[in-house]
Amino acid sequence: MSGFSPEWLALREPYDLRARCPAVLDAVVASLKGCPSVMITDIACGTGSTLRALAPRLGPVQNWRLADNDLSLLARASTMARPAGVTVKPVPLDLTRDLEAVLDGPVDLITTSALLDLVSDSWLERLTVEVAARSIPVYAALSYDGRIEITPGDPFDAAIVKAVNEHQRTDKGFGPALGPAAGHAAIARFEALGYTVVNGTSDWVIGPNERDIQMEIFAGWAGAAREIGDLSLADTVAWLTRRRDAVAAGRSSIRVGHVDVFARPKGKR
Repeated sequence: MSGFSPEWLALREPYDLRARCPAVLDAVVASLKGCPSVMITDIACGTGSTLRALAPRLGPVQNWRLADNDLSLLARASTMARPAGVTVKPVPLDLTRDLEAVLDGPVDLITTSALLDLVSDSWLERLTVEVAARSIPVYAALSYDGRIEITPGDPFDAAIVKAVNEHQRTDKGFGPALGPAAGHAAIARFEALGYTVVNGTSDWVIGPNERDIQMEIFAGWAGAAREIGDLSLADTVAWLTRRRDAVAAGRSSIRVGHVDVFARPKGKR
């Protein structure tokens, strides 16, 4: 799996938190209401953003297993501040090889954030089949869905967005990635396995004064366009320069589409 720097994860976390779909979060919380304690496994946990988003809304006794293949991120996640009553167990795990190992044992909920758009269709099938065999609910947040809106517009925006979406489908360590199709694919697979699914959009909405993340996003998109190669290097650089100028002038805003999914076996709350 392709790695992400702790700096990038820290930069994006407030936008992730703000974007999470309230209706989906409410459904997750309602499904665990009344449980004296819960066991949650968070896969591809990064530095623990899902725990920080969800734990304050759950009951007082929570046991989290945090699974990731990046030992540096896992170390940060396991030492973070957390509410009283929340215990954390770090689990070093190669998700491409050992997914089933982290699903075994008592698990009340599987969580993950910003993962499904990175995985292949075959890996998603493996995940859904394995969790369905164990009747485990799944909360999968912040899967990129291909929608990008940039203000003000630029003549090369469409070419950049096309390149970004093509790049999203390249191999991120699991095989050819689902990219923008991930959310809809997950919904379809869970429903086919007899799950009830609650879903909703969880878009990043980034305003003119939020300059640091815009600079990082635009640089990343320009890098993706350069790798895809449909747009010339000169045109890509010119686009990035105009975008940076707009950000610096406080005239730039972005919406990036994501989808949240909560899937639970029928008959479970």
